[in-house]
Amino acid sequence: MSRVLSVLAALGVLLAVVITPVAARGVASHPHKKFTLGIVLDVGGVNDKSFNHLAYVGLQEAQAAYGISGSYIATQEQAQYIPNLTRFAGKVNLEIATGVLMSQAIYTVAKQYPRQKFAIIDGFPTPDFVHQVNLRNVENLLFHEQESGYLAGIIAGLMEKNHVGKAKHNVIGYMGGLPVPAVIRYEAGYVAGAKKVDPSVKVCGSYSQSFTDQTKGNEIGRTQISQGADILFAVAGASGLGYLTAAQQGGRYGIGVDADQGYLGKYIITSAIKRVDKAVYDTVAAVLNHHFRFGNHFYTIKNGGTGYGNLSPVVPAYIARIAATYKARMVAGQIVPPSKIPAVASC
Repeated sequence: MSRVLSVLAALGVLLAVVITPVAARGVASHPHKKFTLGIVLDVGGVNDKSFNHLAYVGLQEAQAAYGISGSYIATQEQAQYIPNLTRFAGKVNLEIATGVLMSQAIYTVAKQYPRQKFAIIDGFPTPDFVHQVNLRNVENLLFHEQESGYLAGIIAGLMEKNHVGKAKHNVIGYMGGLPVPAVIRYEAGYVAGAKKVDPSVKVCGSYSQSFTDQTKGNEIGRTQISQGADILFAVAGASGLGYLTAAQQGGRYGIGVDADQGYLGKYIITSAIKRVDKAVYDTVAAVLNHHFRFGNHFYTIKNGGTGYGNLSPVVPAYIARIAATYKARMVAGQIVPPSKIPAVASC
């Protein structure tokens, strides 16, 4: 795992190259029935209600728009990364890997199949989990998660500062799955946003060390609630569902991640959005229109890749207006959230 964390640290300092929106690329409008897409999902499966599921949604949207054929493989454990990627290699027009933990596997398989077009979400090819190697047949699809986290933190901080509803203790929490760069960026933005509007807010932070263990997530959520946390931000895939359930069970508020998870209940005050579905859809569109480009491509607040989801009715209108103002300032480049978690007092 230490080798994995090395590449995660490297990912945190990548230079941002903003991706060109699909509309600007001139997407073909006719169906492409012979075009095939294969997606290898990370552990957590298609029903994790966040990261992997969004990749599947992107596949469905591309199928509906372009008439392509698409399928996915659900990874059960990390040892399956290379075998799963190899199953699609040389047999599809485009293969997409979801998750930073596949970074070394995508390097290995992409080198073996130089004519196969690949993309990896949240990662880049690396031979050793340390050095990035931009292969000419691999697109690296990356996000500014700190932007979404910051806006979610603004909402959480204002709820605490103004003692709205159940937000009474001026304490918020977050739980990551693993301390990978994408997770850390979410958390960094969240803490910075909350501190911006409520400098005195206390933060409880932890990791479940899993993107699948809902029991552990629930346990961490209950512990943070016992420490006074009123709002819990889950950044842990399926493990985060257990964490959010703890918020519901404890009569507290939750913040979803990646997808808009407001459907879980009114206790979800908002979600930090990451448009993995857009990344999949856009990449398919680009390949169909002969605009495959290897290397780093970033999704940001400016091109609709990040943001926050619908607000629960428990969020007052004045907080909604303030959050919208902060989003507009971020789009204008007046606010640049940090990508590393600032030093704060913790529970």
